[in-house]
Amino acid sequence: MRSLATLLALATLLPVLPAQAAEGRISYELVETDSGLVEGDPGLADPSYVEQAAIESDRAGLSQAAFWQSGPAAIPRGIAAYGPFRVIDAAHAALVDATDSRSPAQFAALLRDYPGIVQLEMIECPGTEDDLANLRLGRLIRARGIATHVPTGGSVRSGAVELFLAGVRRYADPGSEFAVHAWLDDTGRSPRDYAANSPENRRYLDYYRQMGMSEAEASAFYGMTNAVPFESARWFDGAEMARWVSLDRRDACGSIRTAMPANSCVLAVAARR
Repeated sequence: MRSLATLLALATLLPVLPAQAAEGRISYELVETDSGLVEGDPGLADPSYVEQAAIESDRAGLSQAAFWQSGPAAIPRGIAAYGPFRVIDAAHAALVDATDSRSPAQFAALLRDYPGIVQLEMIECPGTEDDLANLRLGRLIRARGIATHVPTGGSVRSGAVELFLAGVRRYADPGSEFAVHAWLDDTGRSPRDYAANSPENRRYLDYYRQMGMSEAEASAFYGMTNAVPFESARWFDGAEMARWVSLDRRDACGSIRTAMPANSCVLAVAARR
């Protein structure tokens, strides 16, 4: 189980790092601290949702031990390294650190050298230092038809959630964890300080649509993340993620079934190969 003291200690090693954006600088915190949702800070979400989300966030705090008990997933040494990526074998790669401006090119080089990669294991993913590059990376993952998988003990936080969504198939094992929060630009503005259809907000809504969400699903998911202030984070597990986005699962024989609809209560489970 990861203690709060451990998380706070890690936070001192991972400062908030900005990302270059065409219209300015957008920051995504490398999430390591455990904070609850602040009620009354609705972002783009419906106020009625924020009230319910605050309640659910409190409940999530009580249940975090349940999906942290297994401890963090082991970081693979791999057979080759490309920035934050490790090549596990000819078909599997892993993400084990934050992404930055170099990550799209590093992942492209990985795919050039290992063209058979079909699944990205998301092991220790604290976020990104360059959000626009991170979105380009997500589109590359999607375009290459790669699946994303968060194993038991895997942690996907902040901007890394966009990469999880990029998978053409998405798997989240029991004991996986996620953390989301709003972004902040270099003027101190957050998503709610811009019009809903502004370029600053459409960038993410359009990305979610490209990752297979409907307009309603994209809006609801973006609203949920923006209900959490930049300085905070909302933590949840794979079962909660399945309420917001379509996940995939395998049947008892290990065969892939069709994508589950968003809002399904069924946890996506992927057998690790």
